Amino acid sequence: MFSFRTTALEDQLDKALLSGRVGCFCTQNCWDTARGRYMYDLFRERGNLQVVFSPKGAELTPGTNHISFDPEALKELDAVVVEIQDAGARYFNYSKDVFMLMEAMAAMENAPSLYIVDHINPAGRIVEGSMPSGKVEPHTPKVAHRHGMTLGELCTIYYTEIGAGFALHVISALANDSTRQLLPWTIAPASDIPGMFTCQMYSGGGLWNNTTITPGIGTARPYEYFGAPFISHSPLDVIPAPAGVLMRPCSFTPSAGRYADQRCQGYQIMLQPGSEYHSLLHTIQLVRYFLERYSQFELSEGFEEKLSDPAIMGYLHGEITYHEVREHVKLEEQKWIRKAKRYTLYDDQPYRIK
Repeated sequence: MFSFRTTALEDQLDKALLSGRVGCFCTQNCWDTARGRYMYDLFRERGNLQVVFSPKGAELTPGTNHISFDPEALKELDAVVVEIQDAGARYFNYSKDVFMLMEAMAAMENAPSLYIVDHINPAGRIVEGSMPSGKVEPHTPKVAHRHGMTLGELCTIYYTEIGAGFALHVISALANDSTRQLLPWTIAPASDIPGMFTCQMYSGGGLWNNTTITPGIGTARPYEYFGAPFISHSPLDVIPAPAGVLMRPCSFTPSAGRYADQRCQGYQIMLQPGSEYHSLLHTIQLVRYFLERYSQFELSEGFEEKLSDPAIMGYLHGEITYHEVREHVKLEEQKWIRKAKRYTLYDDQPYRIK
């Protein structure tokens, strides 16, 4: 059973929400601006809140970007209400945690109903990359690297893919003031997604996390900055950069993550106003550039599963040209858009950068 609802969560009349045992699966993005409370406070006031599943530690603390839960606790619930802010790329940790929750519920004999309080995608409707075509990270739906969907739409796709039998209800991102009017990056979606431009960089920049170059985790501008102690700058360097993108040589010392407290040399990606940035294509150009120039640069465990595209891996290993991989990505994006349109819940549609 699936439904798409256009009235706010507090106006839902389902018995499971009004008097049933409710669990909330959420991040700091469940703040209700109109009422000055968090989503779970609604059920605390009603007296039927049973459990809150949320990240451990302070909300912008590096390393806290997962929501854990006890599958046994789900058996005591009539409803699970999810409210997080997706970041627009298929490897975003909190979204993968939601998909893991869905897997656990799909395996239950009498699962609670699942309610997704939807949010606008901060990375917009732009699509980048391909659907998984090789081994893929666990709890990952068959969507493009930058999928152009909302979390509610992603959940409808995964619901179908895993053959779930529990009831799924998506509450529209346009149903209340906070999800309709608040810019989706105003409250940081995660400790490594802190600002307005981060989500535009994340669909490609997230791949750096599985290499020996850091994407600036532990700095104020992750995914805009990247570097490593072994990188050096030279006036003769010609760093790959598409139209509308400037690459500024820089240095930084991250406070957390890989190379914590070590000075790194690297670059800042600067987007010129009005440019549409294809982060995935730019990142794979940069990855190949550094693979060819630094023996210290390596693709570490999990990179191939995160990328999950043998053709792009072939480009990184010098087996095909950039023109060939760009054409491959173009065709894959068109394929994904045709699939995505069957699951969109809003008037605007996913599109690719021409």
